[in-house]
Amino acid sequence: MTATLQSLIAAEALQPVDPRVSAFAAELVRPFGPTGRAVIFYGSCLREAQLDGLMLDFYVIVSDYAEAYRAAGKGGWMARANALIPPNVFPAAHDNLAAKYAVLSEADLAKACSMQAGDVSVWARFAQPVRLVWSADAAARETALAALCEAPVTLMRHAAPLTDAAASDPLAIWRTGFTRTYGAELRAERGDRPDKVVDFAPDHYAAVGQAIARAHPDIASLPRAEAESRWAQLRRRGKRLTVARLAKASFTFAGGIDYLAWKINRHAGTQIDIQPWQRKWPLVAAVFLVPKLLKSGAVK
Repeated sequence: MTATLQSLIAAEALQPVDPRVSAFAAELVRPFGPTGRAVIFYGSCLREAQLDGLMLDFYVIVSDYAEAYRAAGKGGWMARANALIPPNVFPAAHDNLAAKYAVLSEADLAKACSMQAGDVSVWARFAQPVRLVWSADAAARETALAALCEAPVTLMRHAAPLTDAAASDPLAIWRTGFTRTYGAELRAERGDRPDKVVDFAPDHYAAVGQAIARAHPDIASLPRAEAESRWAQLRRRGKRLTVARLAKASFTFAGGIDYLAWKINRHAGTQIDIQPWQRKWPLVAAVFLVPKLLKSGAVK
């Protein structure tokens, strides 16, 4: 039997993970009480066997921002900020592991994985292999999986019209898509990162791509000019949102400026040392660090 997109994504997302990751996820969602719906583990750490010393990445999915932050005992302004410029990002530590986690509602997750998304930040990440490491119940699990199924479809709808149909590389659409998404944000990673993402799991991308092509035979129907226009809009909006999210994170993410410096140093080969004044005024410091991203070649 030919695998469906839903079965492929579920098989990938529901694989077991390091028990410490599962325990970390349960600890992250606990403060949000009954509003907690799911926790998604994603990013480069998913490809690492040794997690100590790394920064793990999670999305905590909630049913409602106001109720979630009320349950967590956090200010109402955080709920408003999360709704206005989703997501909010926070640091966390558990069992000698470090992480940052983003908070997103189920409604915003669905939108952010779809063609209605105004930027690439969620669907670009969830088009890659991820793990659904915690869910409140079967309904929450199915809702999260539905969004995870939509993310790779969104990437391929954007990328297929710009990829040579005669390309010998069966993964060419994925390479095009990830190259474009990396260019649509202020990213510190090197230029070969999109190829490394695809080359890490070529069989996964080939199977998912085939399933999408069967389910959506019109995947490349968007006119090339319209596709280019959409990418231009995503690029402009994505970079503005990156700056806005950095500014917001200076209020929600204790030590966020150190994380930003670490991220740039790791992927751009720089040696940025954060000074005490930069920790005191992280928003001002971010203004100085953004040019480092520009210089690194992350912004095209």
